[in-house]
Parts: sequence; structure tokens; C-alpha cells
Amino acid sequence: MPGTPEEREESLDVIQRELTAFARRARAAAARLHPELPLVSYTLLAHIDDQKGCRATDLAAHYMLDKSTVSRQIGALEKLGLVERHPDPDDHRIQVLHPTEAGTQALAATQASRRAAYQERLADWTADDLSRFAAYLLRYNATGDAPQA
Repeated sequence: MPGTPEEREESLDVIQRELTAFARRARAAAARLHPELPLVSYTLLAHIDDQKGCRATDLAAHYMLDKSTVSRQIGALEKLGLVERHPDPDDHRIQVLHPTEAGTQALAATQASRRAAYQERLADWTADDLSRFAAYLLRYNATGDAPQA
């Protein structure tokens, strides 16, 4: 691996600090865009939408959350009218979560605002910079999905 151990440690410290700042900024932005919808709830709603419906247990497993945490978040989404349950067509004992029309509209509005914020923040980046940054994020996040030994 290139670089001295000290250089790698310094880089890892910067990465940790900057990813923490990024996460704080994301939470603050989510709170501004949807004050009644916590970041976790928004994330679950977006996942349900991306998957075209899913079970609460799938959400818990995907995000490595306790089932009771997911249950509370789903309850809040239902109370806000953003998610509804439908029986699974193959097994009516299973409930599948789907975004309501209001949920889909909330996601669309939020995603448009977020996209505009990213476009503004990255406006002076070159196409090559954006491409490399996107590739690094994909690589970083793909590594997180690998099974831990």
C-alpha cells in the first residue's frame, strides 16, 4: 500500500472527520426539507419506494436496525399518511409496505431540493472530479456491503 503508516492515519482521520460533517449536514438538510420526518423515516420511505414495496423485516435487516425501531418509524410514516400496508399477493399473512401518493410526492419534492443543493455545492467541480468522486463513493459503499470476517 502506498504511503507511510503516518500518512495513511492522517488521511483516515480527515476522512472520518469529513464524513461526520457530511452526515451532520445531511441530517440538518433533511430536517429543513421535511421537519416532521426524521432522517431515519425519510431513509426508510425512500428505500420502500426504491424497492417498489417491502416488508418491515426487510428494512430492519437491510439497515441493521432493531425491529421495534423500524416498527416505530413505520408507524410514524403511516400516521403521516406516507406509507400504507398491502397484503402480499403470494402470502396474505405478510404485509408489504408501499408509499402512498403523498409519500411519493414528499420524496419527489425532497429529492428535487437535494439535487439542486448538490448541483449548487458541486457547480465548480469538473466532470472528471464528479466522476471520480462518484466512483469513490460507489467503491466505499460497496466495501461496506462485503461480509465481515
